[in-house]
Amino acid sequence: MQLHQLKYFVAVAEARHFTQAADLVGITQPSLSKQIHALEASLGAPLFERIRGNITLTAAGEVLLPLARRILADIDTAQREVQELVGLRRGRVRLGATPSLVTSLAPPVLRRFRDAHPNVDLRVEESGSQDLVRDLLRGELDLALIILPAQGTDPGLRVEPILRESLVVASVDPLPATTDAGELRITDLRDHPLLMFRAGYDLRDATLTACRAAGFEPSFAVDGGEMDAVLSFVEAGLGVALVPGIVVARRPGIRVTPLAPPGVRRTIALARRREAVPTHAGRELRRILLDYVRAATVSDGLPPGVEPL
Repeated sequence: MQLHQLKYFVAVAEARHFTQAADLVGITQPSLSKQIHALEASLGAPLFERIRGNITLTAAGEVLLPLARRILADIDTAQREVQELVGLRRGRVRLGATPSLVTSLAPPVLRRFRDAHPNVDLRVEESGSQDLVRDLLRGELDLALIILPAQGTDPGLRVEPILRESLVVASVDPLPATTDAGELRITDLRDHPLLMFRAGYDLRDATLTACRAAGFEPSFAVDGGEMDAVLSFVEAGLGVALVPGIVVARRPGIRVTPLAPPGVRRTIALARRREAVPTHAGRELRRILLDYVRAATVSDGLPPGVEPL
């Protein structure tokens, strides 16, 4: 049994005329009759009675007709559903991002995606880079904005570096610069109590590594917090924090002081699972993200401490 045979059968059943049915489906009458005979042979029963030029359904034809209509309707629905996905009239995309990126880079990108594709389901997961990599490899995310680890990336991922960020010193009061370029040295943090991120946060590791490489162990004003908490502590004047410049761009109450070279630099990347075929929605989100980064680069719209790759 072939789908086109069912289509021809339904056409004859509704027209009750072979020639008219052939015209409706766009084939010749002999070809249509041949396909109907082939269908009857495969089913082992006649579908039509032909008496004095009148075409009527047999008992087998009566049973097959509603089933054939349902099958053809399901096929049509399947075609339309896939076409809607291809045309991004529907679908789903699951984006992961680190706390610094979900509050800075993700919002304008997702707004552009939503404006272009309002019916696509957007799902966002905020977590650390290591957790996002795990979720990508499990197939629970389509794309993720992560911070590249110094030791390299998982071989199961495809990773596109898109931006490089320099960590800056965030404070509520101006800090006296110690270089002619208006920068602070890492060693200057020895004299300022730090607002430290919780254990397991990559910014905590980056800060401690930089301070220890400079020969000192920093003191903490507050130890343990997520990104919003640490920034709120800065705004409250509790201390200073080493943060990505990208997160303070929309917080006018926070002053930013750059670090003197080599500073602390990190790479922002877009990652996806290597063996997974990207969805149409995922490919479109990637395109919009990269377009946004390019446009922000041209217009000098990138936050302090952030530069394109």
